Amino acid sequence: MLPYATVPRTERNRIKPDGRSVEIQRLIGRCLRTVVDLTALQNIALVVDCDVLQADGGTRTAAITGAYIALQIAIQKLIHRNVIDVNPVIAMVAAISAGYIGDSLLLDLDYAEDSQCDVDMNLVMDSNYQIIEIQGAGEKRSYAFHELDSMITIAKKGIEKLFQIQNEILKLC
Repeated sequence: MLPYATVPRTERNRIKPDGRSVEIQRLIGRCLRTVVDLTALQNIALVVDCDVLQADGGTRTAAITGAYIALQIAIQKLIHRNVIDVNPVIAMVAAISAGYIGDSLLLDLDYAEDSQCDVDMNLVMDSNYQIIEIQGAGEKRSYAFHELDSMITIAKKGIEKLFQIQNEILKLC
């Protein structure tokens, strides 16, 4: 995250990133690698830099969703420069949060909602609607399988909308 993106304000530390930053970096990398045919990118390294300008909950999910767009833009540049012949991206990827406050199921939690959640999760899916990663926790209580199913269902609908938005953005690039 960029300095002063959070409350309380944090400083940027590129020399020794904190555990949260390292965990988010690994998560983004895993999610992107899952949707790329890595054999088509032999001897090519891509660095996707995700800067959070103002953290308000959902930093992981927003970073993954935005990183996919950055990945596609980078791949298009490699194709345009004749570095690679075909797009090695085999599916889209997007992520979103969902959670319960009491009996209310919410989608795309902001900081105020996330900090009050009884149960919350982040869901990462590809455009084949395969799950890449789920991070979930009962923050204030345990939860039933039907609640997990409800969170996954609402998150899938949110991700479908994110795929539409990603496609609209990529058409402009």
